[in-house]
Amino acid sequence: MKVEMSPPRITVVGIGADGWPGVPERLRGPVLAADTVLGGRRHLAMLPRAPGQRRLAWPSPLREGLPDLLASLEGRAVVALASGDPLVSGIGSTLIDLLGADAVRVEPAVSSVALARARMGWPAEGSTVLSLVGRDPHLLMRDLAPGRRVLVLSSDAATPGTVAALLVGAGYGGSRMTVLGDLGAAAESRSGSTARDWLASPPEGVPRLHVLALELSGPAGRGLVAGLPDDAFEHDGQLTKRDLRASALARLAPSPGQHLWDVGAGAGSVGIEWMRAHPSCTATAVEADAGRAGRIGRNADRLGVPGLRVVAGRAPDALEGLAPPDAVFVGGGATRPGVLDACLEALGPGGRIVVHGVTLETERLLADAYRSHGGELTRIAVETAAPIGAFTGWSPARTVTQWSLAPSPGSA
Repeated sequence: MKVEMSPPRITVVGIGADGWPGVPERLRGPVLAADTVLGGRRHLAMLPRAPGQRRLAWPSPLREGLPDLLASLEGRAVVALASGDPLVSGIGSTLIDLLGADAVRVEPAVSSVALARARMGWPAEGSTVLSLVGRDPHLLMRDLAPGRRVLVLSSDAATPGTVAALLVGAGYGGSRMTVLGDLGAAAESRSGSTARDWLASPPEGVPRLHVLALELSGPAGRGLVAGLPDDAFEHDGQLTKRDLRASALARLAPSPGQHLWDVGAGAGSVGIEWMRAHPSCTATAVEADAGRAGRIGRNADRLGVPGLRVVAGRAPDALEGLAPPDAVFVGGGATRPGVLDACLEALGPGGRIVVHGVTLETERLLADAYRSHGGELTRIAVETAAPIGAFTGWSPARTVTQWSLAPSPGSA
């Protein structure tokens, strides 16, 4: 049976750096025949005259202003212009998110990412793409590893200098930076240096439109598997230690697109490692101590997850109004009245929770939770080798009781 499809509400046409001459003939007619054309001022200025056609620049701020703008265009033939491939960190993704895939037709041009790979001779499977357009540059810190190739979608002409400073500060000053400007245009350019040299003598005339290709050179990376060294975090002793953190995260099971509550976050180590597991993982760290809350933010920046949300407050009150979690870690404050109940109530189907305790009072609480809800109750004792006079012996840390609860396979 043939299914009748309604026409798309908006068509998004990608334009390369060569402008209107590079738009395929089959797309020129629909663009010029549209009642309304949306786009950046640069894109709109490329178009030839079309009498009676409305041309509107994107609102600012974009995401907040789009719903009202799109509602005002209901029933009209609308075309939106975008750079390259509109689904590579572009407006196409935003419009589909707002209107649904059936309402948006995307006609891509060759993306700047594809052109950059071609110019550098980098296979797609051997490089990573990182967008810093309107995003915190500290995101780069997650990708640091020697020999790694990263294509950075720059926000503006200042991005290479910012990236160079981050690389030098992380010991990656020998990394090669190549600025690929105005890709696909007659004015296409290429320039570069090491991050260290860029910082010492910044070049002039960096094109505003460019992709920054990085060939990273520096110390061994942190890795993305749970269990970063404790000294990777700034802390005052309130830190979920490495072995315990790895155990907790194995049970929390970070998955793409999921959200974690890190309650009683201390240094924020569990929330930070949750977000490092995948770029789409998000987390909220709840910490009552203002000084520690500040440290969490600094740790998140340094370890490449600046999007970690930090809430300075005490659970359970501080949990009100937070985005629902897919998983919860309680590293401190579990015995405070209402904390454990609030965390359990917030979890939806498939949710996981891990709670750590070192006191007899917390152990009693976790034993009761295990008796009531099931799950897994574990005592973890970690000893490390340390000097004893002229000899070496085992130095024990506090034994931690861990209660974890997760749905059985197939029950979610």
